Amino acid sequence: MENKISKKFNKKFKIRNLELKNCFFLAPMEGINDIAFRLLCKKAGAGLTYTPLTHPLTKQKIHLEDKPGLQLFASKNSEIPAVISFMKKHQKKVSLFDFNLGCPAKTAKKHTFGYFLQDLKLIEKILKTMRNSTKKPVTCKIRKSPIAFDILKIANKYCDAITIHPRTQTQGYSGKPDLKFAEKIKKQSKIPVIYSGDVDEKNAFFLLKKFDAVMIGRKAIGNPNIFSALTQNENKKTKKINLTFQDYLKIAEKFNLSFKQIKLQAMNFTKGMKNARKMRLKLYKAKSLNDIKEVYGYKK
Repeated sequence: MENKISKKFNKKFKIRNLELKNCFFLAPMEGINDIAFRLLCKKAGAGLTYTPLTHPLTKQKIHLEDKPGLQLFASKNSEIPAVISFMKKHQKKVSLFDFNLGCPAKTAKKHTFGYFLQDLKLIEKILKTMRNSTKKPVTCKIRKSPIAFDILKIANKYCDAITIHPRTQTQGYSGKPDLKFAEKIKKQSKIPVIYSGDVDEKNAFFLLKKFDAVMIGRKAIGNPNIFSALTQNENKKTKKINLTFQDYLKIAEKFNLSFKQIKLQAMNFTKGMKNARKMRLKLYKAKSLNDIKEVYGYKK
């Protein structure tokens, strides 16, 4: 895919009453999208970030300066009141509410939601109830599946945008996304369509010719600067930002993130660094934040 840049992409993106500064979003990723990483990607230029899949019973750090898309799930009627209660509790702290119907993660399988939720009547009830419970945008995320177009019909009635990741649940993140399938979704959609699946610096602008916005997932892991690169390509007047693990660590400490989470991100940020393999080995053995700082060469 060609990275052809056009002035038409130098625009803000609007979903319902939410106006975003650009069309480059951080995709929801389990275990990756903690509040520190979201804020870092936002600082780098992401137009919107998403929380990982969030159940009303889980503890999710959300802050006013964060304002992510809050991604929710439910798998049965009895869980809907808790979802709505959770939405109302976080109204002021989030930009929109998203319902994930396309997640192949282990958590999704464990709780029988995401791709595994096949009950169209329940899906419609959830989306309709979400729509009636907030003035903020409501969106949903789907994968390639036999019922994708049935879900689209429901989304056209109750949602303000839909995200398509054109891989099947069986594929997970392997194989190539089915771009033609995604294009069919776009053609039949009455609402904006966000594309997700192997988006990077090389194909982002090509995809924006076909879809309304793009989600960047794995290419952003340990690399929030991808958003800076994209926004700088989009508008040459935009200042390029170079954020490091040290920037992540400052935010992580501010929000008291767990050592386990910080250690995971420390390993992610070694991607592309000199001696990355040796660094990851040392980080794997790290027992404290000071150990991690020492690997990165920070003074105590």
